[in-house]
Amino acid sequence: MIPIKAAKNHAELQINENLLKSTKKKSFKKHNKTIVFLWREEKYNKKYKTTFSEICINQSYCKTITDPERAVIGYIATFIGSDCNWDDECNADRSNLKCKVLTALNLGYQCSDSHLGFLKKWFKGDYKALKRLEDCSTTPYTATIQNTFDKIQIIHKNNDFFVIVNASSINSREEISRNWKEINHFVLLNKNQVKFLSKKTIYSKKSKL
Repeated sequence: MIPIKAAKNHAELQINENLLKSTKKKSFKKHNKTIVFLWREEKYNKKYKTTFSEICINQSYCKTITDPERAVIGYIATFIGSDCNWDDECNADRSNLKCKVLTALNLGYQCSDSHLGFLKKWFKGDYKALKRLEDCSTTPYTATIQNTFDKIQIIHKNNDFFVIVNASSINSREEISRNWKEINHFVLLNKNQVKFLSKKTIYSKKSKL
């Protein structure tokens, strides 16, 4: 959980409409939907007697989510935290980090065979994506330096997926935070394969916690 003061001060960022235009290719199946997958809500914690900004997941959507959608969201969630914490005590090999997004996607622990194996299957042939998956790290929400989600929206338009992310980075040691928005574009190559095409990132200025 991230305190409210670390989750505020988001810059007003506009989506580049050009990125939302579907590429010209034959569609396997027509889709046109926009879903808010993740957001934050301010909730009072009785134990700590303060209010925290907590991650919420669209559980209704998770019941009908397709495997390509699981793949593109799961790929993004590999590199940004979602209230990740150790399931009981931390294992010696750090193999039991449980993250809200991966749990909702039924992908198991962060960097596990279940998690990375699923993504490697869907991104086969996408050597840049596969190379980046090698950098999977296990960072709990208690870490001094961390990134975390504030919102995830997915747009599925025919063969194209746009995963639009609002996120925050926090450096507790230096008492600095920063927010950003990114638009990630993926394409469905066939019924069993997706590819990461591009990412546009817009940063806000750094601010004191």
